[in-house]
Amino acid sequence: MSKKTAIVTGCAGFIGSHLVEFLVKKNYNVIGLDNLSTGYKKFLQNIDRNSFKFHKVDLLKDNIDKYFKNVSEIFHLSANADVRYGIKYRNKDLQQNTIVTHKILEQCVKNKIKKFIFSSTGSIYGESKEIPTKENCAFPIQTSLYGASKLSAEALISAYAEAFDLKCYIFRFVSILGPRYSHGHVFDFIKKLKQNPKKLNVLGNGNQKKSYLHVIDCIEAIWKSKNFFQKKVNIINLGTNEYITVKKSIRIITKKLRLKPKLFFSGGKRGWIGDNPFIFLDTKKVKSTGWKPNLTIEKSVENTVEYLISNKWILKKK
Repeated sequence: MSKKTAIVTGCAGFIGSHLVEFLVKKNYNVIGLDNLSTGYKKFLQNIDRNSFKFHKVDLLKDNIDKYFKNVSEIFHLSANADVRYGIKYRNKDLQQNTIVTHKILEQCVKNKIKKFIFSSTGSIYGESKEIPTKENCAFPIQTSLYGASKLSAEALISAYAEAFDLKCYIFRFVSILGPRYSHGHVFDFIKKLKQNPKKLNVLGNGNQKKSYLHVIDCIEAIWKSKNFFQKKVNIINLGTNEYITVKKSIRIITKKLRLKPKLFFSGGKRGWIGDNPFIFLDTKKVKSTGWKPNLTIEKSVENTVEYLISNKWILKKK
């Protein structure tokens, strides 16, 4: 039986590199596209080169036609994920998240690619009144340019699915943790504590409630969902049935580091504009596939800390 060929955009990123490894083990040929603005080729160094080809590509500016020939599936993970600075760099989310998605969808039409897998975000729910938040909750008010750009991309994907008989999978993630984690609160806290182990400045009041999912559990959920749901447009929350506060996360991190810093909170229920103070997704849909997470949030945080303290090079890169 001939191998399927898949494209993974953002292949050198945190989630993308794990996905490439997973697909190669599932007997795929994988074409990886990444501009290395936030990803690292080092994340891909142990992948079998007979089944994986990497191309450094700017998906926004470059002509990408040649990479999409004879491809059966696209996993589109490439994005700007910097929610906090969205209001400072206001074109970035639109260009990297919405316009690039449109450009990739055009490749589906040109090359008759019929399966499109997209990494969206729980941020599209804004500050939802429905907790836990279901996929079909009341249409959300957007609170970040990042969430707005991802929701715009979702709308494009569903319209292309209708117009061009495309089967699409839209995954709305909570924050993901685990090895190769390279941005987010655990990264920021560890970097700060390496600089000064006696104090830690924290945005907000520390009572923000967040749900997290380990990257390996995330990839397994994508795989099971892709092979289980068969509608034209499949929208699926990915998360766990638990959440923790930022304060609890700090306790896990500092315990793992064997530190007792003094904490200084900036105050308010949000860390920044667009920071949702309570993210907790309903995951009944993904669990109907038989999937369930193997790691708790606490274990996921601990595993992330272990990776970062064993790979100090990544703390110096940002």
